Amino acid sequence: MSSTHNAVTAGRPSGRSAVAVPELIEQARAGSPRAVARLITLVEEASPLLREVMAALMPYAGHARIVGLTGSPGVGKSTSTSALVTELRKQGQRVAVLAVDPSSPFSGGALLGDRVRMSLHATDPDVYIRSMASRGHLGGLSWATPQALRVLDAAGFDTILLETVGVGQSEVEVAGLADTTVVLLAPGMGDGIQAAKAGILEIGDLYVVNKADRDGAAQVSRDLRGMLSHSERAAEAWKRPILKTVAQDGTGVPEVVAAIGEHRTYLESTGELALRRTKRARVEVEEIALGELRRRWGAVSGSAELDVLAARVSTGDLDPYAAADELLEAP
Repeated sequence: MSSTHNAVTAGRPSGRSAVAVPELIEQARAGSPRAVARLITLVEEASPLLREVMAALMPYAGHARIVGLTGSPGVGKSTSTSALVTELRKQGQRVAVLAVDPSSPFSGGALLGDRVRMSLHATDPDVYIRSMASRGHLGGLSWATPQALRVLDAAGFDTILLETVGVGQSEVEVAGLADTTVVLLAPGMGDGIQAAKAGILEIGDLYVVNKADRDGAAQVSRDLRGMLSHSERAAEAWKRPILKTVAQDGTGVPEVVAAIGEHRTYLESTGELALRRTKRARVEVEEIALGELRRRWGAVSGSAELDVLAARVSTGDLDPYAAADELLEAP
């Protein structure tokens, strides 16, 4: 799909013209997919304007429902995502999809580009689809994902579907960014064993056995129900449902959307939504702070001051802890 479509599986806008942040945000909030794409590109490129962008977006963020979709490769995540978009649009919601793909080792870009499997929604002005490269980041998500989610939230989307890479054990990070995490499984893929290993028993808020028209779907549901009953979260007030779908034709998808809505109601009524979002913000702040420390260390690690301190440690004139303290105190 190209950015010439009205809506929008937006790629990265061409050109690097001067950016007026207030105007860009105003356009994004008015529904301009090009402005949304430009803002996400600023995020991905760690633009010097990013601080200004995030500060300007904050008053408008915090309203969207963020739903994470995770699961092993081959369970039908993209097909399920597309089916969820269709159902949410029937309800009149504006929907954004942020699909985090494996990085190309050559370009660093997302291998699956603009998600050709979601072409059904390419001409819908109230659907925005964007691929982001994970760039080797463990956990199935890109480092830029939290801020890209904030852009989409502030742009006025009602629901944001966060679809992750699908790399098994390292994919549990999605739970930290989503209000509701949907774990997808499918028959014939050894998901029962993988569930126990990957820790997805703990991250899911609801479970979906896709491709339920295939042999073995009932067994996957039974195995999963048994494992959930013995998981650390079994005592929670929210009893995590197990649903069956055939995403290819939409069977069972309305029930999944209804369960997502029920979970949102539960989160709001118990105060868990605020707790989850505070935890999410804590992690984001920590990551930004650590990134700044790494940037500063990059300047320090090649400095003459470090060489002097290293020489003093090697001759026994200074112990390494004192040297480290002195280095950290250097301007």
